[in-house]
Amino acid sequence: MGAKGVTVRGASAAPCYTRFVPTTRPRHTITETPPVQAALDALRARLGGDERIDFAELVTLGAEVKARRMATEDAAAATARRRLAEMIRTGSFRYAVDVEAADEVKRLGLIANYDS
Repeated sequence: MGAKGVTVRGASAAPCYTRFVPTTRPRHTITETPPVQAALDALRARLGGDERIDFAELVTLGAEVKARRMATEDAAAATARRRLAEMIRTGSFRYAVDVEAADEVKRLGLIANYDS
């Protein structure tokens, strides 16, 4: 281990400097995994070599899109729950209900897998 760095498996890392940076805000680190790298490479290609990626803007936009998507999914799930509750209350199913099969699913804790 060097005086200014940390040695990990034979490699030396730079010393931590963040204690000297005047902020109380949280910091984040992003690793360019293959999907992250692919997305950033596509963005870099669109930006050209002159403009740097503004990661604060990228995170803000991504968070806003994710929040909107989650709200849409929540609304769709709420609508589906209301429809199901109404069908159960009124008994107005569009198909025959096998009560014994439903009880077995509930008893066994089965989960549908539509991806297979």
